[in-house]
Amino acid sequence: MSNSSADESADNAAIDTRTVRKLADILKSTGLTEIEVERGDLRIRVAREVTVSASPQTFVAPAAAAPAAAPAPAPAAAAPEPAAPAAPAARKGDEVKSPMVGTVYLQAQPGNPPFVKVGDKVGEGQTLLIVEAMKTMNPIPAPRAGVITEILVGDAQPVEFGEALVVIE
Repeated sequence: MSNSSADESADNAAIDTRTVRKLADILKSTGLTEIEVERGDLRIRVAREVTVSASPQTFVAPAAAAPAAAPAPAPAAAAPEPAAPAAPAARKGDEVKSPMVGTVYLQAQPGNPPFVKVGDKVGEGQTLLIVEAMKTMNPIPAPRAGVITEILVGDAQPVEFGEALVVIE
């Protein structure tokens, strides 16, 4: 009997390895930074650190600054960017953050009015916007009732996990 339980453990490990490899391939082919799968008691999360995405942001600022001035001002232009994330801490209200990596949509379909606008009163659970991830539309609900004070993303904009989307006061 001990051999059969050892065989089962070996089979489970093989299944986990194949699943992890498939998930890693999905991450690589889609450009996602994180994916999680749950089947019964088995839960697998695969994530990767993306340092490349920070580089294009750094290159964008110097490219804009380089034609106007010498390359020396470019690092100065890059310095305010890290200071910008400190500004959201000063925001009044609660930030609604993206629960996943995907593309944000402000309305249900192109041409429809947006779910919410700045100044709108919302109720707890009301849909604020949609995040599409892996061809699935995921409505993002208001965590509480309040007033929309800021919409921090644009329509069809890619978003990262934990990125602030909307501010409710």
